[in-house]
Amino acid sequence: MKLLTTFVVFLLFMFDFAYGETKNQPTKKNYTKEEIKKMSETKAIIETKFGTMELKFFPEVAPGHVDNFITLAKKGFYDGTTFHRVIPGFMIQGGDPNSRNPDKSKHGMGGPGYTIKAEFNEKAHKRGIVSMARAGHPDSAGSQFFICVNDSPFLDRQYTVFGEVTSGMEVADKIVNTPRDKADNPLDKVEMKVKIIEKTK
Repeated sequence: MKLLTTFVVFLLFMFDFAYGETKNQPTKKNYTKEEIKKMSETKAIIETKFGTMELKFFPEVAPGHVDNFITLAKKGFYDGTTFHRVIPGFMIQGGDPNSRNPDKSKHGMGGPGYTIKAEFNEKAHKRGIVSMARAGHPDSAGSQFFICVNDSPFLDRQYTVFGEVTSGMEVADKIVNTPRDKADNPLDKVEMKVKIIEKTK
């Protein structure tokens, strides 16, 4: 029964949002050591009504995803979006611009207008990991991401891990346990604001 439940959750998670955005963003194939170092020293702060979470990035294994997240965050793309999907014992998911709209029927189906190449890697989906949500195609990720609140090894090497929560996991625990509707969308929206903190010379 446990295996069946895990498989069903996985399928639901995999097909959370539509294929509407198939235009690939030109992905920089070769990042310099300096660029990798700069991204590894960069942090993100996610502010919510429950508190803040601090993230570190893994550009050594997913430079395109880290670059994409940082670029979107600097533009204010994530500000005012919500964690539109919360599943206790599993994860919290956000990053959809559609989640600003009170019409929840479109939540989970939006993105930045392009998709990026998958960068599956050996980082395990353990508690605190930040990974990229996608549709069925490996290269269908755009802006939506999720934070694991429990170890989820069945996602390993099938979703791109690009960061980890270094402080504030108690905030994720509060978010994942907030009352939700049948689509796992919180009844009271949980908005986010994302700030990028770069190391000063």
